[in-house]
Amino acid sequence: MNNAISFARASWLVALILVAWQTLVGFRLLDPLFFPPPADLLSTLVSLVKSGEAGRQIAMTLSRTGVAFGLGVLWGAAASAVLALSATLRRAAQPLIAALYSTPRLTLLPMVMLLLGVNDLSRVFLVALGTALLMTIQISDAIRGVNKDYVDLAVNYGASRATVIRKVYLYACLPQIFTALRLSFSRALVLTISVELLNCDDGLGSMIWTAWQTFAIEKLYVSIAITATLGLFFQWLFQRLEERIAPWKEKTT
Repeated sequence: MNNAISFARASWLVALILVAWQTLVGFRLLDPLFFPPPADLLSTLVSLVKSGEAGRQIAMTLSRTGVAFGLGVLWGAAASAVLALSATLRRAAQPLIAALYSTPRLTLLPMVMLLLGVNDLSRVFLVALGTALLMTIQISDAIRGVNKDYVDLAVNYGASRATVIRKVYLYACLPQIFTALRLSFSRALVLTISVELLNCDDGLGSMIWTAWQTFAIEKLYVSIAITATLGLFFQWLFQRLEERIAPWKEKTT
């Protein structure tokens, strides 16, 4: 019951927009050629699901996103740990990280393809790089934000380095780590679809671009709606995981 109420509170505006959209098209106040009614979009979605095309394209996009996200998280966590251990290295690396983070990732795609080839490896590498940069910045900030009094207290009570890392740093950083994971996955999904738009034969990005080129407007709208739904779903999933693994964040905010 509570879940139904929460869903209703979260989705009433979307439902209102869809009803208004359907009504305006019905009265010809919106051109159905450019604004297909939601009923037609639902029919197109059902057709894509039944034919298996939607499932195939979603699977390709999520497989690239998942691999790139996993690599990016590993690279970002490793880089954050190394930078946390050396202030000299951290100061030297900060300009490079800031420069790469400020550079639109898609502008690096030609260079990456030149080095790795026009294949999935270059696409995954580019997405993983964007994920790693965000993870590095977020986790580094989380580590530097740990209250040093807690660290000193643990050390004074005889805690080993491993215990301090596990019991103090990890617990203190977990909320921000989950924020970093949530943001990084969204970034990875957006980058994956963007890369697929530019240079790919499959995936949701390719489906969006093909729909645009063939003027399949219903398919275009449905493809974009699918990407938005995926983003919402994974945001919700990471939030639920955070509530289970780091419940103290909600208690302290």
